[in-house]
Formats: sequence, structure tokens, C-alpha cells
Amino acid sequence: MSTATNPKQYNPEVWGGIECTINRVGDDFFDQLEYSDFYNHPPLAAISDLGIKKLRFPILWEKHEPVRGEVIDWSWTEKQLLHFREKSIDVIAGLVHHGSGPAFTHLADEQFPYLLADYARKVARQFPWIQYYTPVNEPLTTARFSGLYKIWYPHKGNDRSFIPMLLNQLKGIVLSMQAIREINPQARLVQTEDLGKTYSTPLLRYQARFENERRWLTYDFLTGRVDEKHKLWKYFKRFNIPDESLLFFKENPCTPDIFGFNHYVTSERFLDEKKQLYPKHTYGGNRKHSYADVEAVRVELDEEIGIKVLLKEAWERYKAPLAVTEVHLHCHREEQLRWFKYVWKSCKDLICEGIDIKAVTAWAMMGSWGWNRLLTVPKGDYEPGVYDLRGGYPRPTALADFINNISTITDYTHHLAETNGWWLREGRYLHEPMVSKIQILDATKTRVKPVLIIGKNGTLGKAFARVCEQRALEYKLLSRADCDIGDPKSIEKSIEHYRPWGIINAAGYVRVDDAEREVERCYRENLSGPLHLAQSCAQHGIKLITFSSDLVFDGLKGEPYVESDTTAPLNIYGKSKAESEKQVLQVNSHALVIRTSAFFGPWDKYNFVYWVASTLNNLQPVPVANDVYVSPTFVPDLVNVSLDLMIDDESGIWHLANSGATTWSDLAYETAKQFGNDPAFIQSIPLAQMALPARRPMFSVLGSEKGILMPSLDNALKRYFDEKRQFVEW
Repeated sequence: MSTATNPKQYNPEVWGGIECTINRVGDDFFDQLEYSDFYNHPPLAAISDLGIKKLRFPILWEKHEPVRGEVIDWSWTEKQLLHFREKSIDVIAGLVHHGSGPAFTHLADEQFPYLLADYARKVARQFPWIQYYTPVNEPLTTARFSGLYKIWYPHKGNDRSFIPMLLNQLKGIVLSMQAIREINPQARLVQTEDLGKTYSTPLLRYQARFENERRWLTYDFLTGRVDEKHKLWKYFKRFNIPDESLLFFKENPCTPDIFGFNHYVTSERFLDEKKQLYPKHTYGGNRKHSYADVEAVRVELDEEIGIKVLLKEAWERYKAPLAVTEVHLHCHREEQLRWFKYVWKSCKDLICEGIDIKAVTAWAMMGSWGWNRLLTVPKGDYEPGVYDLRGGYPRPTALADFINNISTITDYTHHLAETNGWWLREGRYLHEPMVSKIQILDATKTRVKPVLIIGKNGTLGKAFARVCEQRALEYKLLSRADCDIGDPKSIEKSIEHYRPWGIINAAGYVRVDDAEREVERCYRENLSGPLHLAQSCAQHGIKLITFSSDLVFDGLKGEPYVESDTTAPLNIYGKSKAESEKQVLQVNSHALVIRTSAFFGPWDKYNFVYWVASTLNNLQPVPVANDVYVSPTFVPDLVNVSLDLMIDDESGIWHLANSGATTWSDLAYETAKQFGNDPAFIQSIPLAQMALPARRPMFSVLGSEKGILMPSLDNALKRYFDEKRQFVEW
């Protein structure tokens, strides 16, 4: 391949992909595109505006031909494909994606390859201009999940089932490409498979060797390498696989035009018989030994691991064009940036070494559902990708801008991507490492611009500092003495000294009832300070987050408030926050103003839940309102989502609270139940009987028209109670 000196030639192309699995569990089919509303509102502009050269696009068998022999309606698919053709984006057509085919067949069906080839021929006839195909995505992985692990249909759990399922998919690929090339001789195969590797202790080296041979089977079969000399030939014969089934591929080689490797941080595994060192959910084994099976990055190894190693091994084995066909990490936004940069830079380095890497693919562009449960339940938890669909539209995350720029600007980077990802930091280990950490190029952390956190002594400020530490985000936590936001000169001095990329205003006046008599102080801290920050941040191009409250509403709506609802505060505190929102956004339209509700969290004692538990523990009365509805907010969730939105460069007003509603009284009773306190001390009374100085809205539950980004209140409370019960000290 060419190794010209122009740096731009060292950049691989950027491709894109849509998580599109239609997998079968029992008699249920779970469709990722249905969950994303892709069929009704395909985000064509968002995809084509990303600057990608090729798109892995689903023309899935299960969707188009659910009943054998019926006339296929191609109209929707044709409309989408023509859009990308007009945009000069090559489509890589996927026909089966972690599926088992329509209901009239399955992976163990001997007719599966022929039925798939018949469908592939129909696709090629309908769209003869499509040049790139992936008839079956990750056949080895799918066969493992369906034939070894019982997770997907037809739910088998032995090698005798796994091998035919793998061979049927691979034969389907061969026959499909033959059928396609009858119509389009120029059609090219982009074959995808998980790029992983298994490492182990000396005792389990035999198991690692087997898995490391098995990982290549998709490509070894398709390239015609499997015969009596293959290292796994005896394995196949042990399960009475006929010679003709194995040698079919040697007689009908179908070498991929591009070897597509899907790589995740979980793809590399480590096996260890010392199970006591690891969580119980990692336990597994074979008939000879039981062991823990964990991500290789979670343990210290004496050899280099990572995608560079794996791509080099693939290149040495096949000497053919490569592409990384899935790059995705379910994590916080800066880690997603770091992961993509890590893969991108690895590929650029390998290109410079003479390895032919064609592309890096931004996967799950629209996110995905349910992979935390391995697609075994309807919909499941959502993972944002390049775009976030939770608001009902494709909201670009920081990844969108990063990917768009990285393909066009030489050596482009993002300041948050300069820090090592968690898979390269020492804190990743499940148990204490024993020797030096050198195996994954754990470079010294690059100094990057910090985010300033104003509010050193407050609940929110401390929480932001804690989470920034966990997420390896450079920060400076400042007190009023360090930066007095009531004084513009003090703000300017801090900006000049620290040169931050963002400022988080976690300070402010929070005593709602005292505000009725300390009006001037409340306005100074809740209005004047944020306004000064907004002006300075606008002048210097610095991102700003400041916080508001559910108390900007009067409670008369009777249903959750969304961002565009008119404010009508009932007390001084709420008025100071409402006016602050207005003036901050007037002087700085790029500011991010987050409305939230009553905090509770595991890291401090200054919240309602802690107060209820500790008071009941002391056998003292707890007076609480039984007619006021709120949406309590778990501080760790609030902080993490706020940081993600800040990194995404979002602006305007956002509502962040755990979805759900409760009365203060119900929350108090739930707290008593969880901690085993006597609920008899709870005094559940109407708000009017509490004689509080400041008026409160009777209903201030927060909803959102921009997307529910935080877990449910029930989920948050469970996590809070689980953690506090372990470390409770009243």
C-alpha cells in the first residue's frame, strides 16, 4: 500500500453504522429500529451531515420477508437508500444482524443458507447499484450466543449445536455473495466479526489457546483455510461434523474484500482460576476447571494488549484490507471521546507502519437499547451514541462534532480526549496490581484545561468535584475566598489564572424560608453572582452551567412541568431563581441552566432522606407534608448528566430530576421502611399546618420536553438505600 508523506493520507475513512439488531428470544422478535422510531422518523440529515463515507445500513431479512414467499414492499427502504446515494455515501447492506432469520427458519435449519441466499438475490435485483454487503454480521458471536450460551434463539448450550449454527451462517454468506454477484459481479463483501482475544493464567492457557483459535473461524472458513491441517479440525470431528460441511468453504472460498472488525473494551478477556479475587457474576468454567472470566483491562498483564495488537495479528494472518466496523463505548461522554480517539489513533499509527486499514466506523450512531441485558428483554436501557434520541429527535452529542472534524482536520482532537480513558488508568484494576504497569502504554496524564467548580463547601460543589475525580476530568474546586462571584474582578482573576474551558456554578442561597427575610442576600447570591459569571463566560467563550429550581413554578399545572412552561414563583427564593434564569440567558445564550428539585445523595448529611432517617433513629418526631408532590433528585445522577450536557455544549434551560413523583410524606415512609425505623414518629400533615414562612407549590414535579436523561426515582432510591445501608452512621 501507499505510504506517501502527506499526513492526510494517513487518515482512515470515517464510516457510520446503525444498531439494527432484530433478534429472537423464544417467539419474540426485538427490533432496535422500532425502539428508535427509525421506521417512522429516519434521521437522514443527521446521518448524512456527519461527514461519513460509508454507512452500514440494514436491509434486514426479518423485516422485509417475515412470511416466506410474500411480495416484498421495498418502498421505505428504497427511499432511504436513494437519499444516501444522492449524498454520495456508499451503503454497506446488512441482511442479518445478530438475528436468526424470519420465523420460518432459524440458525440450526439446514435450509437457512439457501433461504438467505434467495433473499440476498432479491435485494440485489431491487438495488443493483449497491456495491458493499454484509450478509451476516458477526456469525461467530451470534452462534455463540444462540448455540453455546442459550441467550438467543434457538437457545442451545453445547458445541454440537454451536458448530452447525456457525456453519449455516457462513454458508449463507457464501451463497448470498454468489447470488448477489450473479446480478452485480462487482459486489464486495465487508465481513464483520468481533475482534477479541483471551488471556489467562498458566493453568488455563489451554482454554485461552482454544478460544484464540476459535476467534478466527469466520475468516478462516471464508478464506478456505479450514481443512485437515487446521488446528480446530479435530474439535469439529469430535462432534461428528461431516467432512463435506467443513470442506465446502475450501471448495467455495469467499474471501472478504474488507475484513471488518468490531472491537469493544469488553472484547479482550482474562481467565483466572482464583475466583475469590473477582465478583461472582464473572464466574464460569469448562468441564475441567472453574474460573473467573473478566475484561482483560481489569487485571495487570505482563504483555501488551489492545486494538493495536489485535489488528496487527489480523494483518499478519490475512494480509488483506482491514476496517474497524464498530467503535462504541457505553460510558460518560468524555470516555466516549477518549475511546474513539484511542481507536482512531491506533489505526493511524498502524497505517503509518504499512498496514492497510480502510476505515474506522462510528457505531450505534443513534444509540442502542437493551445491550446491558444482551437484548433479552423488550427495549431495555438506552445507550446514547453519536446522537441521543431520548428527546424524540437526534440530538448531537460531543461525539458528532468530534467525528465530523477528525475526518477533515489533520491531527484534530478534543481537549477532554487528551486524558487516558479508564481502560488505560490504574484505577481500572479489580484487584491490586503487583508489578509495574507498562502493558497498555499507560502514558502520563496530559495536562488539560480544567473546569472550575464554584461552591467548595456546598453539597453540589463537593459532588461535582468527586465525580470529576472519578471521571478523570481536570477541575479546580473554589470557595468564595478563591472566587467571589459577586465580584466581577474576582471572576476575571480566576479565569486568567486557571484558563478553564468551563465553569460550574454550584454556589447560591438555598435556605428557602430564610430568604423571605434575607431578600437582598438571596438575590445577590442567586442573581447577581450567576449574572456576573454569565457575562464573563460569554466574553471569554467559556461554557457555563448554573442551577435553578422547581420552585420557579406555582404548582397549578397539576402535571409535570417542562422547560417551556411559564414561571410563576410563589416565594422570594423562587423569584430569585426565575429572574436569574432570564438574565443569565439574556447575556449568555450559550449558558446551560439546569432546573432541578430536592437533592438526596450518598455523600453528605444535608438532605431530606438523611434527615428523616437520622431523626427517626433518634426516636424524634418527623413532621412532613402529605399533599406536596415533588421529584427528588439523586445527586450522582444529576452531576453526571449535567457534565454530559456540558460536554455536549448544550445550552438553555434543561430539567434534570429522576423521573417519577412522590409526596414528602411518602418519601419519609419509604425511608423508614428501608432503614427499619419506626414509622410511628412520622407526622404526616397538610402543608398548611406546617406554618412555613415561604409559600410552596403543591405540585412542582419536573418533566422534560428535551428528553428524560436520568433513571427513575425508584431506581435512584434503590441505589441510595443499598449504599447507605452498608455505611450508615447516624
